[in-house]
Amino acid sequence: MTKTANNDLAAMWARHSAEWRDSAQICSQWREAERVDTRLLESKASRGWRETLRELGITLLVTREYEHLVMALTSERTSYFPVPHPSGLVVDRENARVILASTRNPNQVYTLRPVTAMLERSDMPGPRAKGGYLAPVASRFYPGSLYLHDLAVIGGKVFGNAVGHNAVARLDPNGAFDLVWWPKAVERDGRPVTDRNYIQLNSIAAGKNLASSYFSASSATMGRLRPGHLNYPVDRQGVIFSGKTREPICTGLTRPHSARLHNGKVWLANSGYGELGFVQDSQLEIVARLPGWTRGLCIVKDVAFVATSRLIPRFARYAPGLDTGTSRCAVHAVCCKTGKILASLEWPRGNQVFAIDWIDATVSTGFPFEAGARKQSRLPAFFYTGVTDRNK
Repeated sequence: MTKTANNDLAAMWARHSAEWRDSAQICSQWREAERVDTRLLESKASRGWRETLRELGITLLVTREYEHLVMALTSERTSYFPVPHPSGLVVDRENARVILASTRNPNQVYTLRPVTAMLERSDMPGPRAKGGYLAPVASRFYPGSLYLHDLAVIGGKVFGNAVGHNAVARLDPNGAFDLVWWPKAVERDGRPVTDRNYIQLNSIAAGKNLASSYFSASSATMGRLRPGHLNYPVDRQGVIFSGKTREPICTGLTRPHSARLHNGKVWLANSGYGELGFVQDSQLEIVARLPGWTRGLCIVKDVAFVATSRLIPRFARYAPGLDTGTSRCAVHAVCCKTGKILASLEWPRGNQVFAIDWIDATVSTGFPFEAGARKQSRLPAFFYTGVTDRNK
């Protein structure tokens, strides 16, 4: 081999040796994770935002699907976790774990836990991360055709909206899945029609079991036009299904998302009109109207955290009640009793939010990747020595 060829080979080996050293790449299994555009992390909080989080004592987790980020918000800090196209997210507060769907092909479901201790190592001096930062402990792959959206923990098991199969799937820890619930409208010979997405069955209001849960969809029946078609009929076609009867209990919605049970009522985001409300006498009782595509909802005590997203121009007809120019990417704290917006946090360059949930701030203050930090100096020690209470 010539000297030139040897030099080329050495350069190739050196390049390969230098790759996959970035902690963001490794923990998210995504090569481009180190290239987060920091402008996406810039936020603007209104008066009362930090005070609201502080009074509730929570860390708010928010998935921003098209920007490939999960944000963590507390009264003191903002952090993030890079992951390809995150959609559904649920906090299993009983078992101190965060479960996150990455909806690309194939789908992935991550499990994250708070790091509770740092191993003592003489080969890793320097600053140590504190605050129960979340770290991934597992990731499982599922077929992309599931098209996972919302996630829920019911009876200690993880369930997801298999939108591409018009059903709800139980996601087993070994990577298998079972379709366990579907509306009667998509049933043929005792099984759901699973060849494609027909009704956009996209969220789970989790009860104690599937029968006491509720599910949102963009339509009640299968038709010739399907979700994704630009002329798919959406205005007032959305529904909430009962887990028990598998029939609609609420109609007249427009692209509903993020159904949640709170104090015996089904709350939801009526996305196409930018509304937050709950089901009352088979109809939507509107609590608040917000500036954007409402999607992403969790309720803490009597405060609803609901997100708004920008309206994607080519899908504007999916949102007949919204204006493209005034839609904002933000999270709003809304009083459930009065509908008053208590405070908001906006990402001026943000795009789409999918899911929101919360974890107690004493359990975790978010992720080790700090928004606004010039240097992530604690990351090497954190990922080198951090352990959770499940792997000490």
